[in-house]
Parts: sequence; C-alpha cells; structure tokens
Amino acid sequence: MSLVDRAAGFLETRVSRRSFINRSAYAGSAVAIGAGLDLALRPGTAYGAICTCVGTSCNCGSKCCAGFSEFCCSINGGYNWCPEGSIMGGWWKADNSTYCGNGPRYYMDCHASCNCTTGCGNGWGFCEPSCDGETCGCGPNGCNSYVTNCFQFRYGQCNQQVSCIGRIRCRVVACVPPWTVDPTCTTTLAVDNSTAEMNEPCWTSAKPSPPPPPLPPCPSPATRCETAGLVVSATGKGYYLFTGYGAVLNYGDALWHGGLPSAGVTPAKPVVAMAVTSTGLGYYLVDGTGSVHTFGDAVFWGGLPGAGIKPAKPVVAMALTPTGLGYYLLASNGAVYPFGDAVTRGDLPTLKVTPAKPVVAMALTPTGLGYYLAGANGAIYTFGDAVFWGGLPGQGVTPAKPVVAMALTPTGLGYYLAGANGAIYTFGDAVFQGGLPGQGVTPKADVVSLSLVPGGTGYWMTDLDAQVFALPATTPFYGSAYGT
Repeated sequence: MSLVDRAAGFLETRVSRRSFINRSAYAGSAVAIGAGLDLALRPGTAYGAICTCVGTSCNCGSKCCAGFSEFCCSINGGYNWCPEGSIMGGWWKADNSTYCGNGPRYYMDCHASCNCTTGCGNGWGFCEPSCDGETCGCGPNGCNSYVTNCFQFRYGQCNQQVSCIGRIRCRVVACVPPWTVDPTCTTTLAVDNSTAEMNEPCWTSAKPSPPPPPLPPCPSPATRCETAGLVVSATGKGYYLFTGYGAVLNYGDALWHGGLPSAGVTPAKPVVAMAVTSTGLGYYLVDGTGSVHTFGDAVFWGGLPGAGIKPAKPVVAMALTPTGLGYYLLASNGAVYPFGDAVTRGDLPTLKVTPAKPVVAMALTPTGLGYYLAGANGAIYTFGDAVFWGGLPGQGVTPAKPVVAMALTPTGLGYYLAGANGAIYTFGDAVFQGGLPGQGVTPKADVVSLSLVPGGTGYWMTDLDAQVFALPATTPFYGSAYGT
C-alpha cells in the first residue's frame, strides 16, 4: 500500500477518499522520505489542501479548519513546550517572521507517544489513533483555535530513534534553532514560509523552556499554603507567582532560580514579598520577620533578624533601589528599613503617625529619591520627591474590600491601587484598564497583588488561589497555577 493510500485511509472519516486523492497538491508535493523514516504531509500545501472540519460544527473558513496544529502554549498551561507524554518529531523553518525580528522562525511538532505499536511497520511510522490515547479536535477556543491530536505526519529530524509515533498534539515555536531546544533534533532543513506570521496570544519570543516542577507540599500550615503575589520578569514578557511558604513558579520568559522548599528552608513567617534583579537572573524573597532570601544573582544586603531588629509589626513589602545595590523593607505600621545603598526618606513611626489601617504597599519614585506608602484604606503617604496624586479617604471613598497593592505609572506621575476584590483605583496619569467588579468577575479568593505591563498598557492581578487576571483583553496571559 502506498503512503498516499495510507494517509487517505486515515482521513477517510473526515474527507471522502475520492475527494482527498483528487487534491493533487497533496499527492504532488506533500510526501517526502528522509532520515530513514516515512515523512507524511508537510505543513503548508497539504495542511491548506484539506479542510479538517468536515462533519463538525465549525465551518471551513474557521481557524480550526485551516489544517494547522495548535501552538503548545495554548494547551500546556501557557508554556511553549511539548506537553507531558509527547516528544518532538521534527521541525521546519519560516523565514522573514516579524515575530522574530524579521528573521527565521522555527516550528517543532510535538507528537503523542504510543502505548502500542498497532499500525506501525512496513514503512509506516504512526501508530493507530487508539494507541496514542488522544482525541482529535479543536483547541481550547473551539472553532477559533487550531487543531490538536489530528494529523499523522512527520518531518523526522528529531528523536529519530523513535520509529513509532502518535499524532501531532501541538507545536513549539521559537526564534532559535530546534537543536538548541531539543538536542535530538538534527540540522536537516525544511522550509515553509507560509507559516511565518501565524500566532497565538500566549506565544512569546523567549527560548522555549519546560514548566517548573509541581508545587512541593506546603511544609507547614503556619506558612500559609497560599499564593502571596505576582512579580513581572525583567523583560516584562513573563511573570512569577510565589507562595507564602516560598515556592516560586515561573511563566513566559521568567527564569526559575529556586525557592525556599528547593533550598530546604521553611520560613519563620509567611513570605510576603518578592523582587527580581534587573538582569532577570535572580530574585529576592522576604518573609514577615524581615528575613531576606536570595536566589540567582541577587546580592544579600542584610535583613532584620541579622541586624538584631524585631519589627513592631510584620514586614509586608520590599522595594529594590534603582541601582540594584540595596533595598527597602516595609512593615505594616509604616516603618521603613533601608539596606545597601537604600537611603531612608522618613517613615510613619518617625513622624509619630499611626495609620488608620495597616500599611500594605510601597513604591519607589523613578529617581529613587522618594517613595510612596499605601494603606489598606487607600490612604497614600509620600516621602522624599514622591508627589501626592490623591487617595481614597480624601475622595470620600471607602473600598468595598481592603486595598492590597499599589503600582506606579511608567512616568511616575500617577499610581494605581488594587482592592482585594480586584477593584482598580487610578490617580494622576494612571489610565483605568478595567477592574474585576466592572466585568462581573468575583474572584474565588482575595486578590493579593497588582503588577503593570511594561509601558502601562495593562496589568496583572493574582489571588490567593493563584488565579491570574490579565486586563485589558490585549494583556498577554502566560499561565497560572490556579486550582492546583
């Protein structure tokens, strides 16, 4: 039986055998032999020649019916990586992609693994669909997604030692060559420039990397088995989630450098703050006692226990100086503790001010010569060159839920406050991009953090249950640990 006949048989349930074979573009150009394995249906001509949605509710003009496999980041929790239980089977290149600076873009097919070899042999390298245990269908957005687990074809430059392989689950996309992502991939070239501008909102140009290991078990209820916050990566093309017991999860291009469980450390009090170094190659974690834990290239400049200081109230926030050679710690009574090249500009105890509600957040001015403190009631306290742009009490506003976070605009001429219900309050040149109550969204757990998209075009929030909210709709979503 010829390779064309075999492929036709596979697709018979979706497209009639006669119709399929009559598509000469497939028979003429979509079959190749290489690397000692049969390679069927190269993307491009063959994909475009077949409407994969015959007999389904999607029409042939929809994304699901275009004949292309879904990006892995769409079905793998936001990660641009082969899902568990799949391997790379081959790759192709598209030149002049604007997503890679008008350079080459690479596409790596992730195939389901086979649990039996039925169907393989006699020059055919694909097990029967029943052997890979997957279901052919549209991706997570239905007809507006590409397909998953539908196609039996392979370019064959990766994992050539695997001679029996399942259908394509999804594809990893990169601006770097495939052999730098999976060392089993060879340099044998295949090109399909028609795919250069295909995209999904979850994709980033960062080098593909696997998801972090599963969250370790919470070592002690005293450290709160909850998400403590979200911090943006150094480039702004990813973010970290961190927990009260010091576990760190990375998304997008955020690089993982460890956490307290992996270091065998159980914090004395829950971790309350995280800060990323300017290089993106390290970060700090701070717990409620003011202990500072460093990872990667983060430099330790001191902590409260080591300085013999027991704060009157728990530490709640941290802010790095512009040079990265120091940091501030903030306690909930408005006390500010400087380390390294951080210079104190004053604090509430020094002014003999007792805040009406606990202080919850701190933000440095762009110059580093001043800072803001924010209270749970939306009160704003300014020090150094920080300019007061307003606060909730002065506007006669009592937030429905306590304020939990603050973020300065890129210009420093305004700021955002976020409530535990996901409400957003804007001051100065801060532009309102939406809040959860206005969208009819009630988070299942309290929101705990607010982080701006670089340029101030949107923001991310996360709640205690690791659900990430990206506002507005154009803000990229890189994944979350929600529900785990």
